[in-house]
Amino acid sequence: MNAPVNMVRRVSLADLSDDRLCERIEGFVRENGGSVFHLPAWLKAVESGTGQRARGLVAEQLGAVTGWLPFTEVRSLLFGKTMVSSGFGVGGGILAGSAEVAEVLAQSAQEHAVRYGYSSVELRGGAVPTGWRAWDDKHCGFERALAADDEAELLAIPRKARAEVRKGLKNDLTVTTGRGRADLAAHYAVYSESVRNLGTPVFPKKLFSAMLEAFPENSDILTVSLDGAPISSVFSFYHGGAVLPFWGGGSFAARGARANELMYFELMLHARRRGMERFDFGRSKTGSGPFNFKKNWGFDPQPLTYAEWTAPGAKARDIDPNSDAYSRKIDLWKRLPLPVANMIGPFIARDLA
Repeated sequence: MNAPVNMVRRVSLADLSDDRLCERIEGFVRENGGSVFHLPAWLKAVESGTGQRARGLVAEQLGAVTGWLPFTEVRSLLFGKTMVSSGFGVGGGILAGSAEVAEVLAQSAQEHAVRYGYSSVELRGGAVPTGWRAWDDKHCGFERALAADDEAELLAIPRKARAEVRKGLKNDLTVTTGRGRADLAAHYAVYSESVRNLGTPVFPKKLFSAMLEAFPENSDILTVSLDGAPISSVFSFYHGGAVLPFWGGGSFAARGARANELMYFELMLHARRRGMERFDFGRSKTGSGPFNFKKNWGFDPQPLTYAEWTAPGAKARDIDPNSDAYSRKIDLWKRLPLPVANMIGPFIARDLA
């Protein structure tokens, strides 16, 4: 760690039980345009909901935070040990006031990984450290400004997608928004069915509950119901003037009712009423169905740059569902009865940070 002494006085492992330090880090995140995944609250909710340890490296100079690298220490019998910045997020890489500080944080992360036996360090966004493997061809992000009013929001959606929203508006669907037990239960029922149908293990319900507790003012659940039964639901975060619909899904019944289309449109309206200015549609795998869905809604894909460092002699973990190693497992998972998938899934998904 040979950065100029005037740039970095100290890099240390953050004590996330120290509320005053967390407040200082939060201030640094806000001032430097960091994501919700950079916040200590995100890391601690992940730990509470999955058992994977919340960590972070903080750079300081004369008592001021000059850099921050949040990460989750993932320990898995199936997928090995790795450090992920940020666990269960789609962003959260190195946030630094200078390139020198970013390099020091990266070097410190490598040293931490070697010292404690982690095979790799994954960065989702942020600065790409010297010598790390980087790629920008796997995922894209989608974001645009929210319109000035409800009618303008509808007209901002391209014609074909707008027609699907209008069909949803004409159906006898009920839209609710909240943060209570009933909202969480409805969301988990729909979301777990949705990911099972995609061949993916569902996250522990405790993770969603922990996130609601960690972000009492900046998270909620919007659910679309048909005849009293939830068929589409999305768990969203509000950060930096943007709404991020992060965990969303729909049942088979949602397709015919156009409930997913109505859900995202209603979320746009709800977010604007909350004072949000932008709609962050999150990331999707390049060329995938969700990727095309978001493009059809008028969002321009922006490639996301991720980076990885692998310890000497170690092998980086592979949790890419598009990998040949997982294609047969995904097909089998899709055929599991939902109660079985919901019983087994959380034990696997907690390791997929």
